[in-house]
Amino acid sequence: MLPTSPLKKRAAQKEKSQFTPQDEFSDLNPPISYRHLLSPHPGARDPLRVIALCDSDAFYAACEQVRLGVDPSRPLVVRQWDALIAVNYPARAFGITRMSSWRDALKKCPELTVVHVATYKEGDNAPGYWDNPDTATHKVSLDYYRRESAKIIAIFKECLPDGEIEKASIDEAFIDFTRPVRAELLARYPYLGEVPADAPNGLDTILPPPPPISWEGRGILIPIAPPPEDQAGPVSGTGTHTEDEEGDDDARRTWHDVALSIAAEFMDKIRAEVRIQLGYTTSAGIARNKFLAKLTASYKKRDSQSILRNAAIPNYLIPMPFQKIRFLGGKLGKAIADKFEVSSVGDLLPISIDEMQQKFGEDSIWVYEIIRGIDRAEVKEKPTLTKSMMASKNLPRPITKSSEGPHWFRVLAAELALRLNELRATDISAWPKTIVLHARHRYDWSRSKQAAFPFTRNVTADVIAGYADRLWKDLVGSGSKQDGSLPYSVTTIALGFSGVEAGETGQQSIEGFFRPETSTTSRLDGDGNDRQRTHGKKDQRETEGSSDDIQEIEPESTASFVCPRCHKRIEVELGDDGEGESEERRAKALMEHGDFHVAEDLSKMPDDGISGRSSQGLRAVERERKRKRESSARVEGITKFLVRRRDE
Repeated sequence: MLPTSPLKKRAAQKEKSQFTPQDEFSDLNPPISYRHLLSPHPGARDPLRVIALCDSDAFYAACEQVRLGVDPSRPLVVRQWDALIAVNYPARAFGITRMSSWRDALKKCPELTVVHVATYKEGDNAPGYWDNPDTATHKVSLDYYRRESAKIIAIFKECLPDGEIEKASIDEAFIDFTRPVRAELLARYPYLGEVPADAPNGLDTILPPPPPISWEGRGILIPIAPPPEDQAGPVSGTGTHTEDEEGDDDARRTWHDVALSIAAEFMDKIRAEVRIQLGYTTSAGIARNKFLAKLTASYKKRDSQSILRNAAIPNYLIPMPFQKIRFLGGKLGKAIADKFEVSSVGDLLPISIDEMQQKFGEDSIWVYEIIRGIDRAEVKEKPTLTKSMMASKNLPRPITKSSEGPHWFRVLAAELALRLNELRATDISAWPKTIVLHARHRYDWSRSKQAAFPFTRNVTADVIAGYADRLWKDLVGSGSKQDGSLPYSVTTIALGFSGVEAGETGQQSIEGFFRPETSTTSRLDGDGNDRQRTHGKKDQRETEGSSDDIQEIEPESTASFVCPRCHKRIEVELGDDGEGESEERRAKALMEHGDFHVAEDLSKMPDDGISGRSSQGLRAVERERKRKRESSARVEGITKFLVRRRDE
């Protein structure tokens, strides 16, 4: 007798217990009391919580369209080397996608406008536009897109001063409408502002029934019940509803629906301001949490907004292929699909939390909750002052000789100089503590060096490149052969600033205060000139917790790396392009996590740790490095599916 598959077993169990997927969504209509409305904002568990995700439509293409004054109806693509990184909607009508090459795109649409992103080249202090830049001499610049993105965020903040706004990527932002919506609820329905004298449970008394809602002009309503196949499609909030929507006015209408309708009004006005002031169209999704807002934003794209009411969540998620959900694609999604023989969210719902944890560990509770529409992540506004800057280059030809590095330092330094000067134009006291140089061979290993970056009045590419040259010599000098050949090839080079703060300038990095002062190494002054300073015999890579100890492991479909030292998975939100934004964020996260280990190690140093390190401590460091060389980082549970091992 053939063994029964897990899917057939669960099908039999479902039939026996009369299981229905909708039963798994148990918190769609939580009771809302006066306490919820009148008490301080309770965070992610607020039943009146409303989150939106606003996504700029074909952002890079829209930026170039506005810059060039191109008619919005004209097909346009943005090119980065031979690939396309943005395709506007008129171009998509010709079958052009981001998977197309720019030459194939021109064949499909001879009238296509093709714009290569701006690039830096050695000797230029600002990026420029060329028809056919050479990847061997030029570096991609996203400066223009960053500035336009900042303008959009500024409009969000101007239109919604009481809302929380989190920039998710260069073209996306989450907006927490909960506070402004609550204030608007009390303004429109003042009888909610005081608990009635005859309220049976005081503040915990449930609010009275909500008033009728007009969805006219609010956006696209995702239907509560899926329409018949011959009528499938979005339900527009223009007064035209399916039979299900008409019947929910009394039976299913909630105060959260009222909150969604108010947030939709706010969002529509904000999107209109972006279109009027900057000429960009956006698409938005409005729902109860960040996960659902992001899914909802892609329901119907281009200059529109979609609304997901709580009652519509089950039928929206159940038929969805679960591998389309962020972090459930790639290795993890394949492992779940193979283990449980499932493909959709509805197939996953019958699987118990115990079953998931037996296979994927304790962290799989996240999977269990996310497929049920539960997401407790907060919208966190990021500080205006960036803590780090990074310019990087995936090299078309690896660096194999020490003399090949300085060319790229001039290119990277030009970008850093421009960005730092732009920052100081808005905040004159802003200054980085440290300059950092990273070198990497694919995702096998990475090394870095850093030095204090003293204040100088005139920040130029030459000054920054001078520091980079010195760091490069320290990084590769001991390993170079007589002819300058390196024992390894460098495929990615990155130069950046860390510890960017407003206030005192020219401060030393944390490691600089604790180096043993027994030998001499070089440092540059504020004008980029060489000067001597005493340091310990051990270079920075021999310091416990230096950034060399963090080796990035490329995820397959997620943005994360695992620290071989603490075995923690560090998640990174990537940009849309394959070189600039994404590489910068990876390097930034790598550096910041390395700084954490530096501070942790310093706190554990013995009393004489400032003047030197014990032989026992050095032996411990050597044992740890040997262990890392002999075996890859141990990754347990669900985490092992979110990263790519170094030996693969």
